[in-house]
Amino acid sequence: MASTPAPSTPPAGSPLDPAVAARLRRNAEGLFPAVAQQYDTGEVLMLGWMDDEALHRTLTTGRCTYWSRSRGEYWVKGDTSGHVQHVRAVALDCDGDTVLVQVDQVGAACHTGERTCFDADRLPLGQ
Repeated sequence: MASTPAPSTPPAGSPLDPAVAARLRRNAEGLFPAVAQQYDTGEVLMLGWMDDEALHRTLTTGRCTYWSRSRGEYWVKGDTSGHVQHVRAVALDCDGDTVLVQVDQVGAACHTGERTCFDADRLPLGQ
């Protein structure tokens, strides 16, 4: 990620627990990556972007909420597709710049209809 982390202070009026918000390192746009992982198999499903509000919604509703950078709005995974992510656990990494959301994925996680966003293009090793 090329962006410089934003200050670790939450935006004004953030509903996120202040202790959690203080640990987050955000990029210049106030976002941080969220890796979705199938809770029981460890399968990495997708990467989305969150801000304080998206993380708050994810923690309080039990459904993954992301910030769409292309549409400029929040989206709850599965509201349109029916491919829901039920949250089982959320962890912040050691640097505070990424969250791991362990989910029970219903249907495809990828917008292409694949189970995971990482199925299609395996890169060659050893070259």
